[in-house]
Amino acid sequence: MSEPKTLQMVASKELGGAERWFIRFSAALAERGAPAELAFRAGSALDGLDFGSLPLHRLPFRTTWDPWSRHAVSRLIRQVRPDIVQTYMGRATRLTHLPERGGPVHVSRLGGYYALDPYRHAHAWIGNTKGLCDWMVRNGLPAERVHHIYNFADPARPLPFERVAACRAAHGVPEDAWVLVTLGRLVPVKGQRYLIEAMSRLPASIAGRPLCLLMVGDGPLGPELQRQAEQLGQQGRVLWTGWQRDPAPYLQMADLVVFPSLDAETLGNVILEAWAWDRPLVTANFRGARELARHGEDAWCVPCEDALALAQGIEQTLTDSSLMRAMTERGRERVEQEFGREAIMARYAELYRTLAG
Repeated sequence: MSEPKTLQMVASKELGGAERWFIRFSAALAERGAPAELAFRAGSALDGLDFGSLPLHRLPFRTTWDPWSRHAVSRLIRQVRPDIVQTYMGRATRLTHLPERGGPVHVSRLGGYYALDPYRHAHAWIGNTKGLCDWMVRNGLPAERVHHIYNFADPARPLPFERVAACRAAHGVPEDAWVLVTLGRLVPVKGQRYLIEAMSRLPASIAGRPLCLLMVGDGPLGPELQRQAEQLGQQGRVLWTGWQRDPAPYLQMADLVVFPSLDAETLGNVILEAWAWDRPLVTANFRGARELARHGEDAWCVPCEDALALAQGIEQTLTDSSLMRAMTERGRERVEQEFGREAIMARYAELYRTLAG
């Protein structure tokens, strides 16, 4: 049975978790040879990226009320004639209005606990955690049209030693340092300020090795977080990489991945990425972590917004090699069995066939 044709639309200007997922998901569609086309905001951070063989469309996506943007969306749907239109985030969803019957099926993918009114006109909804799907149903969306599909983790693709060494040297990471890596937009929900405070509570060295934290990402809190690091005397131990299209060199050099998000974080792709790369993980116990991670088995979980607990978790993990080894082995098993690309993409293909049929 052939796969339905999909049009994937996202209207964001900047890159965040939803946009990184859009990039990974689009690459997986291209790899499968799925009949799909992409639409994103002209001039956005997505514009100019390599999406392989998938046809691309650049739309204005200026505001949710802009008649030209809405007309451009409607015109593109008539031109592409997809079976499924999948929208990400509020703007693309609000600009897409399709007939209840007799045309494409509008699927809205949610990756957070957003106000639902801008999403209610869709025909179906995808949530990336069970908790999010349950919340959507409790807030009035029909349960038979709410579908749960987790994100997948890209398989690790180890890089040549020389490339990782060059990356390490470019950021001035000492050769003997424990390398801690955190990935994410520099925004309040990611909780980086608690991680910087945790660094100030950690000793100068652990097991004879100094500590170095790589902050992989950018965002509006960047200047404030850098000032915090300086005020706490951590400017030599906290290094700023900016946003990285490919985080692989940083995950490969990491001795420990740390994810300090606040409770509002829905899923936390970094958990899956750490597991895929065989890296031990210390994570705040936010909503997504409570659903995914198992404390002491595949991650070390600490309370949200607790710098002292975060520091203690980091030190506990780095001083216990058997714990690190056990957590990485179990994390790798789980990402292979539950969060692999093939399994998740098969779920999407099955859902698309059901909806289109």
